[in-house]
Amino acid sequence: MGWKFTWVSSYGTDFNYDFQASFTPEEMAKGRVEYNFDLVQFPSAEAPGTSVFYKDQDGNICHTHSACARGTENTVNTYNYLDYVPKGRDEEGLPFTMSWLRHHDRYDDGYLADADRPYWPSGTAIRSKGMAGEV
Repeated sequence: MGWKFTWVSSYGTDFNYDFQASFTPEEMAKGRVEYNFDLVQFPSAEAPGTSVFYKDQDGNICHTHSACARGTENTVNTYNYLDYVPKGRDEEGLPFTMSWLRHHDRYDDGYLADADRPYWPSGTAIRSKGMAGEV
């Protein structure tokens, strides 16, 4: 088809703050942040979000699509495959969704990708092998 598009990162810009996907320390201190068109408690200063833009032949840039929260899951291919299997993501009974997530080679020792677990809700008990305690 000959289609080409440029991937652009928001790293080092205010973009994520402008689109309510990153939160300042002051916003986090208030206990609720504006995310997914609502004021919610959020466990991290960074939230998932996807935006799509189109640049027309006159150079105008149009914001054509945004997704956040669970609306971004179609870009996480693991979910696509898990949703096919009989038990799906098997998140029922977990302290929160995605508490099962580990590096591909770290399931046995319970190692988490982020040592301080910023995405874990506070007060969540750690129940995986090799780990005990509360966040």
